[in-house]
Amino acid sequence: MDPDPELYALAERVGKGLRTRQQTVAVAESCTGGLLGGALTDVPGSSSYFLGGLIAYADQVKLDQLGVPASTLKTHGAVSAETAAAMAEGVRRLLRSGLGVSITGVAGPAAEDNKPAGLTFIGLADSKTTTHRFQWQGDRWDNRRRSVLAALELLVRALEGMS
Repeated sequence: MDPDPELYALAERVGKGLRTRQQTVAVAESCTGGLLGGALTDVPGSSSYFLGGLIAYADQVKLDQLGVPASTLKTHGAVSAETAAAMAEGVRRLLRSGLGVSITGVAGPAAEDNKPAGLTFIGLADSKTTTHRFQWQGDRWDNRRRSVLAALELLVRALEGMS
């Protein structure tokens, strides 16, 4: 199966930016279930900058593997800016990467834990951590795909902002 052309083009730009800056990236995914890692590895040569990822679908994996504090999950929930930040920082630390990226959200079709379908948070961690909130309106597949597109676009912008 051929890669999604839009995802591939962005993943190529991310790869170029990472190679140029001699940076590495690691990903922590929840609702996207590995789609971001898949998009990054569709690009030939990605092994020079993509260290790997963790699919942290269950809260216990977020706690045990990524070090998301139990208090964060209890207070803010798995789908929150705070959890996205902790996931990005956790995967960056776990895989000793220059950049950590996380995606957590409600893919749909129904709301979960009083959070609407399509609500997604993306975290980016390097020397500082930022989070970004999105509210998609598509079906489950579209919400997941758009989350990966957004993560790749944020990575491109972050890399362009580095000296």
